[in-house]
Amino acid sequence: MLNLKKLLFGRGSAPAKLADDVRGALEAWRKLPAPPLDEPHFHSRYVVVDVSVAGLDAEVDALLGIAAVAVVRGGVVPPEEVIAIDFSGELEADAFDRQLMAFLAFMAKAPLVSYRVPLVRAFLERAFRERLGLDFQPDWIDLAWLLPDLFNERIDGIVPRDAWLESFHIPASPGSDSVVNAIALARLLQVALPRAVEREAGTPGK
Repeated sequence: MLNLKKLLFGRGSAPAKLADDVRGALEAWRKLPAPPLDEPHFHSRYVVVDVSVAGLDAEVDALLGIAAVAVVRGGVVPPEEVIAIDFSGELEADAFDRQLMAFLAFMAKAPLVSYRVPLVRAFLERAFRERLGLDFQPDWIDLAWLLPDLFNERIDGIVPRDAWLESFHIPASPGSDSVVNAIALARLLQVALPRAVEREAGTPGK
């Protein structure tokens, strides 16, 4: 599932309490052009993201970490294109904000990919809204909806993520390691992109 390209990307205003370097980095990120969604997968950069959370209620439970993996050139995962951010320790406000900015700098404005996007999106939206004053509205692709559409001969319907990992013989994390989970989701995207091309969905927009 992919949202339509936004005319405005991050329209919120930054809180006055932001450190100068964070504010400057945020303004620079706002000025980045959003990538076109009509380019072939080979020319597109996707960022697969997973979060570690204290519970399932994004309004009250803490965001403990973010892991992200880039997928480029139609399915390549460069080893240097991985980022892991840990919020579980005692962080000062400015350090927390800088970690959020590190994720923004990594993703640039690429389409984000996850599994069951509403949960992941809710935690990220809250963090960016409350800490940076950012209306975080990237383009999302939800593998929970995409995979059964592309591979209904394997699984027809919405199922837990691990069912797809097992179907494609992809190792799953026995716990909640967000880096391992993000890499596993990236491997699912690698499987999905060639099938998407076969189904004439050869661009992020399609």
